[in-house]
Amino acid sequence: MTADLQKGRMGLQACLLGLFALILSGKCSYSPEPDQQRTLPPGWVSLGRADPEEELSLTFALRQQNLERLSELVQAVSDPNSPQYGKYLTLDHVADLVRPSSLTLHTVQKWLLAAGARNCHSVITQDFLTCWLSIRQAELLLPGAEFHHYVGGPAETHVVRSPNPYQLPQALAPHVDFVGGLHRFPPTSFLRQRPEPQMAGTVGMHLGVTPNVIRKRYNLTAQDVGSGTSNNSQACAQFLEQYFRDSDLAEFMRLFGGNFAHQASVARVVGQQGRGRAGIEASLDVQYLMSAGANISTWVYSSPGRHEGQEPFLQWLMLLSNESALPHVHTVSYGDDEDSLSSAYIQRVNTELMKAATRGLTLLFASGDSGAGCWSVSGRHQFRPSFPASSPYVTTVGGTSFQNPFRITSEIVDYISGGGFSNVFPRPSYQEEAVAKFLNSGPHLPPSSYFNASGRAYPDVAALSDGYWVVSNSVPIPWVSGTSASTPVFGGLLSLINEHRILSGRPPLGFLNPRLYQQHGAGLFDVTHGCHESCLNEEVEGQGFCSGPGWDPVTGWGTPNFPALLKTLLNP
Repeated sequence: MTADLQKGRMGLQACLLGLFALILSGKCSYSPEPDQQRTLPPGWVSLGRADPEEELSLTFALRQQNLERLSELVQAVSDPNSPQYGKYLTLDHVADLVRPSSLTLHTVQKWLLAAGARNCHSVITQDFLTCWLSIRQAELLLPGAEFHHYVGGPAETHVVRSPNPYQLPQALAPHVDFVGGLHRFPPTSFLRQRPEPQMAGTVGMHLGVTPNVIRKRYNLTAQDVGSGTSNNSQACAQFLEQYFRDSDLAEFMRLFGGNFAHQASVARVVGQQGRGRAGIEASLDVQYLMSAGANISTWVYSSPGRHEGQEPFLQWLMLLSNESALPHVHTVSYGDDEDSLSSAYIQRVNTELMKAATRGLTLLFASGDSGAGCWSVSGRHQFRPSFPASSPYVTTVGGTSFQNPFRITSEIVDYISGGGFSNVFPRPSYQEEAVAKFLNSGPHLPPSSYFNASGRAYPDVAALSDGYWVVSNSVPIPWVSGTSASTPVFGGLLSLINEHRILSGRPPLGFLNPRLYQQHGAGLFDVTHGCHESCLNEEVEGQGFCSGPGWDPVTGWGTPNFPALLKTLLNP
């Protein structure tokens, strides 16, 4: 690709002038729906216009082919009743299916070459292209864009973004889904630290969630660990200058991992692992993925977004499209409000998640920490779903608390557990029966104007999300909470089940939802008490959905009972 762009650069300068002349005349402009983050996220501040000579990288999502066939293949390889169940596609097969047309590749390459783009890199599937340009070149390339410096987020992250929508030349619009690095701000981490609950007496009590508490609650024995010999691995993703430290992992296992076999270090870091202070989020993900999925090889995808123009989540998706051999289970504890993202971006990311499903990857996303969420539309309150939690092609993990916060008891809803109904994706067929049953018999349903009852409903499952111990920067930290905790725990247990499947000659679980819903949540503890939070108004008074028997949009089908879940998912 780079050689193609370099070849003939001088001969295409006239092309550039002609193209820009057409844009300026209005004959080339085209903007069906601006790919733009629709609101500036809270806590972000503009520092003013960026220097025109400053360099930035932009990612061009090229239009793919055969998406209907891709959707059919997801169903075929993920449905236990299908003769193709478990017969996953290789990355090369996926590339052959979705690769952009020759016309798309040629048109976009000529356009970027004429604009002066350099150091362009593609992926194996050829549907993403990342190039470097000056801000002056980028603003000429994408009329309407106007780049500013912003600072915000918990780590005072610096980014370069355009507050204005851009336009594509009319000839390019059919070939590019969106341009990354212009609008979306870094995603939100689902992590909280709560005050320590008050207690009376300590006999028979625990003082926070540790690996041993998880293993006892979910009925794991000391033998429920990886063999260390199979071709099995798991991964988590860290973003936004969030890093783990091997020394913190070692100290965590010294304090809390003495009763089960485990691995002492991360097997592989994909991306750049910084040298700054460890982040609680990254420490939590790594420590609980490696203690729940104990003694299983673990990768960490590190997409720090260090350059101001980069989108870390988009980088992670591109890494998945550029590696032929990947871990079987991936956990991600980040998300955005659905309404803050353009339709073009959401639909394309959803396609990337479909690609992963056809390859047999199990993707778990945190459901969020705002309950049903809340926002105002034309003066009326509505619940606010989160994405990618709302994608039909991921398994979304909600959160629970112990009924008694200091005893290993049955679980109730953690009031922050994200859940609800997508305003973008229709309800997938695999969950039709379960969701219809909830809507017909669920307890204390909110007014119908607050949610889209026909949308994809989530979460699918849950795990403990309240009161975790984490070691970060050599310090044990208590009462860390959020679906950022429940997601790696559930992912680790699925990795243990994959271990059994692989050792017995079966394929890994892959996209779990069709099987999960067909089996009506078998192998899970049903969580039937509690409601999550929502809009603080007179109509709903801060209450969203409530849990009940069977599936619900607060804790899904429930939390893992490991021996029963292993039995349920081991065959075929």
